[in-house]
Amino acid sequence: RVLAQVSCELVPPKPNRPTEGILFFNLELSPMAAPGFEPGRQSELLVKLNRLIERCLRNSKCIDTESLCVVAGEKVWQIRLDLHLLNHDGNIIDAASIAGIVALCHFRRPDVSVQGEEVTVYTPEERDPVPLSIHHMPICVSFAFFQQGTYLLVDPSEREECVMDGLLVIAMNKHREICTIQSSGGIMLVKDQVLRCSKITAVKVAEITELIQKALENDQKVRKEGGKFGFAESIPNQKITTFKMESAAVDTNNVEEQAEEIITKADPPSEVFTKPILHTPGTAQIGEGIENSWGDLEESEREEAVEEEGECDAAALECQNMETEDTSKMRETKDDEPIVLSDSEEEEVVILEPEELPKKTRTQTNLKQENTSKKPFNKRRKKKR
Repeated sequence: RVLAQVSCELVPPKPNRPTEGILFFNLELSPMAAPGFEPGRQSELLVKLNRLIERCLRNSKCIDTESLCVVAGEKVWQIRLDLHLLNHDGNIIDAASIAGIVALCHFRRPDVSVQGEEVTVYTPEERDPVPLSIHHMPICVSFAFFQQGTYLLVDPSEREECVMDGLLVIAMNKHREICTIQSSGGIMLVKDQVLRCSKITAVKVAEITELIQKALENDQKVRKEGGKFGFAESIPNQKITTFKMESAAVDTNNVEEQAEEIITKADPPSEVFTKPILHTPGTAQIGEGIENSWGDLEESEREEAVEEEGECDAAALECQNMETEDTSKMRETKDDEPIVLSDSEEEEVVILEPEELPKKTRTQTNLKQENTSKKPFNKRRKKKR
């Protein structure tokens, strides 16, 4: 199952094609579809499917891109098609191509009017939306080959895709025009095999196109009549509840008697433990079962514990050696010199203070400095006079 959503936006056109609209296709493979898909990662399968969808829908010119032009060289419509894979059971490309072309046929863009340089976009209440101009509907059909092309299978499932030797994908419309063709898997195909596959594709595409047209017509009639429509109403309840089991009556009479018969026929247990068995402190076991080894350490854990104990002992020895060295240094220093040690273990800061000079020498030096400072000042005053 594939969910398709189409959106549109007014954007400036490409410089090399100023009068054509822009088409953008995006396929997402989420873990919801299959557990093997990873979100946010572009695998080889996703790149291959995106390229094949672009070749099928864009390169086949099924949509008239010139009709998406609003103002040449300034504003065009950008149509974006997002495909979400809901359930993966094989043959993604066929389901994605059918969902994409049906969504594009069902989509309606807002009506636009241009007056001079002003562009007016009307809401669905003001004017009816306009459908896209689609020339034809290309649909992909996949063929799986087994035993080097001797066996041919149409619409392979996921298990069949895992064991197939090669894959051939043909995109065709109801006019029997081949839009794209791709072969993968490293298998050599004969011309007759390709022609046979193309004939089968023409029949399948005609059937699928009729179903699509009928579904679109029924949806349009329901919308005109004002009935219920939309994604939720388009899926029958039987398909949503495929795994639902019908209610069945259960006889609950004589349940105790039947249970006693089953118990008597059953073999009694070999050993019955009435008391809990204590394997290790903190664990216990009652009844039968495998012995609990929760408290036992593995060999690797024991080795790690021994290594940690050795490292702790080595670190303690280093600390003791450092302390002994510090104490010996403190003893070697003189008693008169004050020593200040910092808190950090890396550096040792030692502050040495000089001995105090006698008071007489200090006063004499101060007087000499004052006399030397007065002499040049007196000479300057004499010169000025």
